[in-house]
Amino acid sequence: MKRLPQVVIAGFPNVGKSTLFNRLLRRKKSLVHSLPGMTRDSVSAVCVLSGKAFILTDTGGLADSSAEPLSPAVMERAWLSAKKADIILFVLDGRRELLPAEEELFWQLKKLGKPLVAVVNKVDSEAQEAKSGDFHNRLKVGSIFAVSAEHRRNLDALEDELARLLPGAPAEKELSQAIRVAIIGRINVGKSSLINRLCGEDRLITDSAPGTTRDSTDTLVVRDKKVFCLIDTAGIRKLSRTRDEREKASILKAKKNIARADVLCQVLDACEFPTRQDLAIAHLAHKSGKPLILAVNKWDLVHAGVTADGAREAISRRMSFVEYAPVIAVSALTGKRVVNILDLAEEVYTSASTRVDTPRLNDFLAWVNATHPPLTKSRRRLKIKYMTQQGIRPPTFLLFVHRPAALLPAYEKFFLQLLRKKFGFQGTPLRLRMRQS
Repeated sequence: MKRLPQVVIAGFPNVGKSTLFNRLLRRKKSLVHSLPGMTRDSVSAVCVLSGKAFILTDTGGLADSSAEPLSPAVMERAWLSAKKADIILFVLDGRRELLPAEEELFWQLKKLGKPLVAVVNKVDSEAQEAKSGDFHNRLKVGSIFAVSAEHRRNLDALEDELARLLPGAPAEKELSQAIRVAIIGRINVGKSSLINRLCGEDRLITDSAPGTTRDSTDTLVVRDKKVFCLIDTAGIRKLSRTRDEREKASILKAKKNIARADVLCQVLDACEFPTRQDLAIAHLAHKSGKPLILAVNKWDLVHAGVTADGAREAISRRMSFVEYAPVIAVSALTGKRVVNILDLAEEVYTSASTRVDTPRLNDFLAWVNATHPPLTKSRRRLKIKYMTQQGIRPPTFLLFVHRPAALLPAYEKFFLQLLRKKFGFQGTPLRLRMRQS
């Protein structure tokens, strides 16, 4: 896969970087909040302007703050992104004067020797735009783009300038075929550490403090010529247990990202699992209908005598509703078996995309009717006349009967186990629907 040019949005906290990011991307990817410091990790996504594809990156604020405990790490991550960029968009707040520290930061970015575009944001009127002369005088640049990202004011001119600066890089077919793997789980189980290990570098900020990851971050990796998009999400816990409004927003965003993923990888802590919150997250994953992998992280910390089979048995006993999900013991610290997560993701995605021919399904149904007759909730026998597959991801099957009646839950579970064993549906939930023939 050819390297795409990178455009990085930089600037002080709360100048509207994330809003500009979402506007250029034309979808709400980066979390926006009135409180400063919402973005910590650099959030990236593939963007296309005038037929040219590039990676657009939203960074955390490049300013120290005593109120933000991870500020040095946020700044370091933002600087690393700026150094790797092909083009930098330096965003300023048009509702206030240029700060001396911002002016100094502009000249520091200028020394990187990359195309640097000054963007004065939050300019909602012509009167405000007329006051932007101070930015011209102090930054000594030929043109400054006075925009309002929130109201899309003057964004067309900025997009035209970006398209002019970008090298010819047509959108690549491989990117649209990338398997999106969302790394989900409760707080402090090592989700960001796993992604860093898969990338081979520290792309995401990690810390022992809960709630370190706020925004969902996309990271593209390639394995055996196959492209994967890893989605790092915030730790999911009850909203009532957090007081920080920014963390509440990140938890809601994490839940939304489950819907846009192709595969879910739930991370568990090998030293304490499965917890009540692990079960709640697994229920979310199961209801979504997405293929699921269970990764037991921190395997390097388990006591002697604890085996992978024992871990699988514990998960099966407490989380039987997702017993279809493969379990893998990994260590983000040592890298043990971490790369196998990508192989499993491809396997379960392929399994969830499988279609079974109707004749084969009805041969299976004839055998079930003869050997294990279906039972309803009232424990009456039910004659299923015909069966067909209605959809994929998740595989959904339509059962035709004389009179629709709910199957006995225990029998439905048994029927799905037989179906899974017969046709090899690994790692994906299955759905049954009844219809009157």
